[in-house]
Amino acid sequence: MTTSAIPNLPWTESPFFHQELQKSGLDPVTAEQVRRYAEDGYLIFDPHIDESVLNDALKGVQPLYGNDLRKQDAWQTVPAIRQIATAPHIMEMLRVLYRREPIPFQTLNFPVGTQQRTHSDSIHFNSIPQRFMCGVWVALEDVRDDNGPLHYYPGSHKLPFYDLIDMGLKGSEAQTVDEIYGGTYKRYEERLEEIIQAHGLKKATLNIPKGKAIIWSSNLLHGGEKILTPGSTRHSQVTHYFFEDCVYYTPLRSDITIDKLYLRKITNIVTGQPVDNKYFSQPLPVEGEGYPKRYTIPASVRRFGRYVPSFLVKMLKR
Repeated sequence: MTTSAIPNLPWTESPFFHQELQKSGLDPVTAEQVRRYAEDGYLIFDPHIDESVLNDALKGVQPLYGNDLRKQDAWQTVPAIRQIATAPHIMEMLRVLYRREPIPFQTLNFPVGTQQRTHSDSIHFNSIPQRFMCGVWVALEDVRDDNGPLHYYPGSHKLPFYDLIDMGLKGSEAQTVDEIYGGTYKRYEERLEEIIQAHGLKKATLNIPKGKAIIWSSNLLHGGEKILTPGSTRHSQVTHYFFEDCVYYTPLRSDITIDKLYLRKITNIVTGQPVDNKYFSQPLPVEGEGYPKRYTIPASVRRFGRYVPSFLVKMLKR
């Protein structure tokens, strides 16, 4: 697989992207899709998933919702949800866009529109090196203006990744879900709205028929529109993907400035097996169990101006 001129950055986000595209050898249709993804931060496409699979996913997940408005990781019990997450056309498109092997690690199914405030997935799921993460949203029924469509800000993925410290917030102090989403995350959302206004970003909404999909870059700002027709459904599935040979962590619970990195333990939905966090292709030993595991990075350990986790020191000195 061809590598980028900057190997630790997705080629669609590299400063050398246009030169790379010219010599990529991609067919004209695929090349245009890649160009649009690089410019806009998203790609609307047909994932070529049979309608029977979509129907089976919808049927299989509905009893699992209970009183909740979403179901996480239903791929573990509903085969059709796993089929969507690992659909060959999706996987191949991600290989083209990122030039690394994609790792589907989480599914979220929704019976209605989320009405979620604008955010970047990078605050929830991030990687070292950065930006090797994306989301793929598949419509399990037609999406209209009235049933809570997705919204997004084209080109916003080109903004810097705003970590909590950039917002004047600390991630490592919050311990409970209520502390995170009732405090830190709420303030993050409010400050992100101010950034959107300051940049004059223009919002777009996604109305697509059942079976179509959108891939969005990890840093694309997006959310959910209000449900205008009470009681309307908007069945959909989101799958989140990391890519091989990275460290996977949660910025919302990290504070790298004071040496706290909250690592994630992920499972590859394709294989059902855990995936090693890797730093320059070297697996990182994850001690104990739990999802995820926090490590403290000693301030005395630096390389090229960046903090390096203590358990990497011996590896780096070899």
